[in-house]
Parts: sequence; C-alpha cells; structure tokens
Amino acid sequence: MRRIRELMIEPLEPQARLDQIVKLIAKHMETEVCSLYVLRSDGVLELYATEGLNPGSVHLAQLKLGEGLVGTIAATARPLNLSDAQNHPAFTYLPETGEEIYATFLGVPVLRAGRTLGVLVVQNKAAGRVYPEEESEAFETVAMVIAEMIAAGGLEGLTRPGATLDLTRPVSFEGEPLCDGIGIGRVVLHEPRVVVSSLFNEDVETEVSRLTEALAILRESIADMLDRRDVADEGEHRAVLETYRKFAQDRGWVRRLEEAVRNGLTAEAAVEKVQSDMRARMMHLTDPYIRERLHDFDDLANRLLRQLIGQGGVSADIADAVVVARNMGAAELLDYHRGQIRGLVLEEGAATSHVVIVARALGIPVAGQVKGVVSRSEKGDSIIVDGESGDVHLRPPPEVHDLFSDKLRFRAERQQRYRSLRDQPARTVDGTMIGLQMNAGLLVDLPQLAESGAEGIGLFRTELQFMVASTMPRAGDQERLYRAVLDAAGDKPVTFRTLDVGGDKLLPYLSHGPEENPALGYRAMRLALDRPGLLRTQLRALLKASSGRESRIMFPMVTDLFEIRAARALIDRELDHLTRFGYEPPKKLSIGAMLEVPSLLYQLDPLMAGLDFVSIGSNDLFQFFFAVDRGNANVSGRYDDLSVPFLRALRSVVAASERNGVHLSLCGEMAGRPLSAMALIGLGFRNISMAPPSIGPVKAMLTTLDAAALSGELHALLDDGEETGSARAFLKDFAERHAIPY
Repeated sequence: MRRIRELMIEPLEPQARLDQIVKLIAKHMETEVCSLYVLRSDGVLELYATEGLNPGSVHLAQLKLGEGLVGTIAATARPLNLSDAQNHPAFTYLPETGEEIYATFLGVPVLRAGRTLGVLVVQNKAAGRVYPEEESEAFETVAMVIAEMIAAGGLEGLTRPGATLDLTRPVSFEGEPLCDGIGIGRVVLHEPRVVVSSLFNEDVETEVSRLTEALAILRESIADMLDRRDVADEGEHRAVLETYRKFAQDRGWVRRLEEAVRNGLTAEAAVEKVQSDMRARMMHLTDPYIRERLHDFDDLANRLLRQLIGQGGVSADIADAVVVARNMGAAELLDYHRGQIRGLVLEEGAATSHVVIVARALGIPVAGQVKGVVSRSEKGDSIIVDGESGDVHLRPPPEVHDLFSDKLRFRAERQQRYRSLRDQPARTVDGTMIGLQMNAGLLVDLPQLAESGAEGIGLFRTELQFMVASTMPRAGDQERLYRAVLDAAGDKPVTFRTLDVGGDKLLPYLSHGPEENPALGYRAMRLALDRPGLLRTQLRALLKASSGRESRIMFPMVTDLFEIRAARALIDRELDHLTRFGYEPPKKLSIGAMLEVPSLLYQLDPLMAGLDFVSIGSNDLFQFFFAVDRGNANVSGRYDDLSVPFLRALRSVVAASERNGVHLSLCGEMAGRPLSAMALIGLGFRNISMAPPSIGPVKAMLTTLDAAALSGELHALLDDGEETGSARAFLKDFAERHAIPY
C-alpha cells in the first residue's frame, strides 16, 4: 500500500502509472497475472493494463457487461474467487489475451459510491489455489484506490473517441417519468458525497481510535434525537433512526470498518469502502422493503463520514435546486423549501413510492430509475430533468440547455393561459356543466385549491399523513389535520378517503408480513375491518372535525357489500359515542365507496342502494380489469385505458348511477388527461377529480367540446359489437375535427 501511494504521486503518464500498479500487485500477491478492466460509458469493459497477459491486447480486449467472469463481476458487483476458472459457467476465452492457460482466479469490482467503474483481476496457472480472505480484502482495498483515480480523471487520454470516462463531461441518462414537468437548475445531492482526500493511514492504532470515537459520537447523537423526540426537527423519521441505531451497533459492520483500517486505509476511507461494498451488494437483492430502506444505511455512513472529517449537516443552499438522490423518504422531501426545488432525480423510486406521491402533490417533476446519476453528479452541476420522458441531462451542452429552456418557456406560457381560465365555469359549448375537483393528501396541497380553480377536493388521501409519520398518528393529530383541511376548503366540499394502506403502501409501524401478491392482498378495507380500532379512531377524528359541517367519507378497495355494511355499523357506533359525550354531529353525512374492483360491476344496483355517492378509482380498476401491473414495464404499455371494453364497463356504472340517483365521480389518471377526460364526459360523467396541475388543460379542452355531439358518436362506437380495440384513434379524430385541444 505504501508503494501504491508513492506511485499515485509520481509524475507518470496515466498508462505508465497503471502498468506499474498491476506489476506491483502481481509481485506482492505472488501471482502470474494482474489485469485491470475499466467500464466505459457505453457499457463495455476494456482491458486497460495487464501484467502477464499479452500486452498487445491492452485497449483491444473487450467484454460486455455480464459477459465472462469479468463481466459477471461488474454486473453483480461481487468478487469471484475460483480455483478452476475455466470450468466456471461464465468463463469466456479471449484469444488475444492468452489467458486460457490460467486456472486460479480472483476478481473484485472497482467500486466508487456503489457504482462499478471496472474490475481488478489476478490469476495463476496452478489449479486448486483459493486466495485467503485477508488477501481478497486487501485486493478490494487496492481496487478502491484505483476507483478514486478513475473518478478523478486519472485515465484522461487513454480512452478512444466515443468511449468517454471523464466524469466532468456532459452525460445523459434514460429513466422513468414519474411526475410530469421540466426542471432546470443545479444539483443538490440529498446525500452529498463526502470527499475523502486522505486514503492511506500513517498509524493504524490512531485511525482505529478515531473510528471508535466517531462511532461513539454517532451512536450518542442518534440516541439523543430519539430521547428528545424531535425527529421531525432533524428531518428524519423516528423509525429510520431506530434502524440507524441498530446499524450503528452492528458488530459485523464495525468489524469490516476496522479491518479496512488495518489494511492501510484511513478511518474515513474505510467507511467509504465498506459503504460502497455494501450498497453494491444490497442493490442486487430483490426484496422491495430492503431496497426501499437502502438510503437509511447510506445516510448513516455519510453521517459517520461527516463526523470523521468535521463537517456538519447538509443544507440545500442553491436557489434553483434539482435534488438528486438514490432514494429518499416522503418527509425528507418536505424538509426542503417548496419554492426552492425545480426537480427530483432518483436512482430508484417508482410511481407508487411515497416520495413520488408527495412530489406529485407539490408539482415537482420527477424522473426515477436513473441509474448511476448520484456518483456522476457533483453539487452545483447544471442539470435538466424531463418528467415527461424520464430523461436527465447532467452538465448539458448549451444547445441542449437552450432547447429545454424554450420548452420550459412554452409550458409556462401554456400554464398562464390555463390560469386565465381559472375563474371561468367548466361548461361545454352545449351548456353541460362539469364538476372539476382536485386530489390531495397533505396540507401543502391546499393552496392549490384556489390556484387551480378546483370546485372542491374530490379525493383526500388520508393515508399520506400515516406514510410520512414515523409512528401511528394519534387521534388528536388526525382530527387537527382534517379540521385544517375543512377550514382551508371553506364552503367547497371535501371527500375524505379512509386509510388505504397495504399493498405498495407499507407503514413501518403496521407490519403484517410479506405477501407474494400485495396488490391483491391484505390492504385497504380488508385490513381496516380486521383492525376496527384503527378505523374507529380515524372515523371518530373525521366526525369530530366535521362537527356542524358537511362530512363526506369514502371507503377504498370495496369488494363485497358486507364491507359497506360493516363500515356503516362502525360509523353509527362512533356517532352514538360522540352524541353521548355532547359533541355536535356533522350537519350532513354522506357515505361513499371507491369502485376499484371489477366484482362491483356485477352488483351495481345493490351497491348504490346503500350509498350516497360512488367514485371510480380508474387506476386500480383498470389494473384489475386487464390483470396488468402498471409498474411492470413489460406489460404496462400493452393495454389502453381508452379500450372499448373498459369504456363499456365505465358506461355501465354511469347508467347505474342515473337509475339509482346516486352521485358519481371518477378520480384517477384518466381524469387528468384531456383526451381521456373527453371520453369520460362523452360517457356521461359530470364530476371528475384529478391532480391540481391537470385542471387547466382539462378545462381548456371541455370549454371547446360539444358534449352531446361526442356522446352520440361515442355511444355508437361502443354499441358496435364488433368493436373491441381502442377508442383512442376515434377520440383524436373527433378532437381534431372540432379543433379541441388535447
């Protein structure tokens, strides 16, 4: 390690430095071959230096990610220690290298911040040898040093044109669009990478002592935050801190840190190495809960690093911030000033992630599944996030920046036109009034009630209060939230949906074990009726908050009529309780249900006979109607919510509501897209609820729509028994023939 440190500071050309490093490793590990493969930005592993293989193969030998032993190591971020490499199923022979004669093989990933930059390999001819654990650990430490050299641009000039490695150049990523919009600004790393400038220690015992002291301070700080119960002020979830405390006390983690120090690293370099190794390994686990909590471990390691180098907490001090993170909690996003954030980029994340739900409520564009963006970003880098396509442009060239600036300007002008419609009635050209309401779930949503011109809140997701809290919200906390929502809405109606958790909405303090198929499992009303104390507490809070006012309560994921009867019995019980203790009941109480399960399509009349209103949850109903997981890229785009069979199902619900005189609405993504909202109006829907930013585009559409003309043509299409495809082309043609913006 001392000799490698000397090589790092010698005035050598990059190739000469690499050649000396692999030669030095081969000598000290007594191996016949040492090779370094570097992962290029095009996903190809290129041989950059070797001692023992054919020197003419350097910069010529290449492997794809996942190809051969080297490609397997890079793809999995796991070492391989083999006594007979040629008989391993992943072995691939590269004739230009001459490696066929070698049997013993040890390869480790070159990792930085959890991202694979290359692979370091040693080989021997003699079969049967397995490298001991201490040699493998030391080898990984050397790989970490090489990773820092690569990240610092130490291989500048060695790469052929078109295969860049320089982390300061423009780079674009393809991700998944999770929240619409365009954000242009500067990078704020939610978990900022602590730059470790000192890698090699001068005195092992001194570094062990520093590590021990920093761990003690870290544990004490976590304990203090828990004891003071001021978790919200620290911007962390209390349950997360409990997890941190367990991590901080974990002997296995501490042992790995101490081993890295004894192998020659400083305390902070040891933390970075173990953090990178663990993240690379854990990222390949399939358990969604573990993957969702990875950022907890990363935050703990970053806190320890900041303790070691004397840095305090991190704050976003960039005005136009685009937050870049591997993952983050919903409450953590709320720690940022709302007007400060221009966008959010996540290496993980999904449309149903808690943080994405909150970002959508705040109108923040989000791109998810943007692999590698954290380790390629530095604080203050220019960045563009396109929430429409999922693309992210880091350090974009001027022409790309100008293109998106024009696009953003156009969107702003369009939003200004929508704002001019805010106070106009939502009336079609033939005089049909359409109720446009907004979806909400947090107090931060409420200013958009006036800003968007919504006529009320058609869906208030009460579960968001539970999802951003670290412990079960008390009855008083729930009541205060519901009263604040009603106060903010004034004379506009608010429909509260009772707790809809389970499935993809996991609460850390309300666990019921893993489920193989959570979307079809123990969730929403099924869970609530099995835990009546939970539902009764919420109903009591809703009824008390609505004292003397109108109360609209809606139950989610209803599958059978007995669930409605059981829920009504709980409401009656709570009303009796409040009356007995002198509380004024709601002036008017309306009970409704979400229609999200296809079984209700065959019991519409008895369903509506027992309810005051019904709201279709188009997202789940469509998902269950076609048995398609909206989060699965392989099938999510295969089925269309404007398909004729699905529209026929929706039409049957409209007809039932008219027969029974029951108020009907639809809340879901269909309502917020002008073309599908046009279809809903044609089917007979007169009330729809959507995300606040969608109200302007939908109102612009309907104020140019002749609802009667559309209804006649659409019903004729649905009455055609031979028609089974999508109505999308028909709807686009109608819109274009009548100059309707969609």
